[in-house]
Amino acid sequence: MKPRVSIIMGSTSDLPVMEAAAKFLNEMEVPFEINALSAHRTPEKVEEFARNACARGVGVIIAAAGMAAHLPGVIAAMTTLPVIGVPIKSSLEGLDALLAIVQMPPGIPVATVGINGAQNAAILAVEILATGDQTLQEKLARFKEDLKKKIVKANEELAAVKFPFKVN
Repeated sequence: MKPRVSIIMGSTSDLPVMEAAAKFLNEMEVPFEINALSAHRTPEKVEEFARNACARGVGVIIAAAGMAAHLPGVIAAMTTLPVIGVPIKSSLEGLDALLAIVQMPPGIPVATVGINGAQNAAILAVEILATGDQTLQEKLARFKEDLKKKIVKANEELAAVKFPFKVN
């Protein structure tokens, strides 16, 4: 199997957050890889990865970083693949990372999800891949239908909760 999605993080301390992306990709049966690369500590490895990802069959890159959060933008500068940035909450409640990722210069876009939003990054990656893959479209449709069912069930359970002044 060749990876269709690449999950890159600035360090393995980001893994507890990024596991949500890995779990979703695994659930959708989308081959993926996970690597730690640092824009500051291993810039030559980041460049090698970014320049070769497309040729290796990767279709979308999910890049997570905290603090200065340069990793997603550096990768985006060196590839034509879509890059999804995941700001990691490490300092300043993750706002520093969020702003660093979302404020890219013209011509170097990085799609950005919420702070610690690894699962949404994986969902977006699968949605991007699904534009040309009917099987993934069907899996996403089932996933979204399951989300709907969970909310309907939760609302039914809330209806059973009783309070003297609750009117529904």
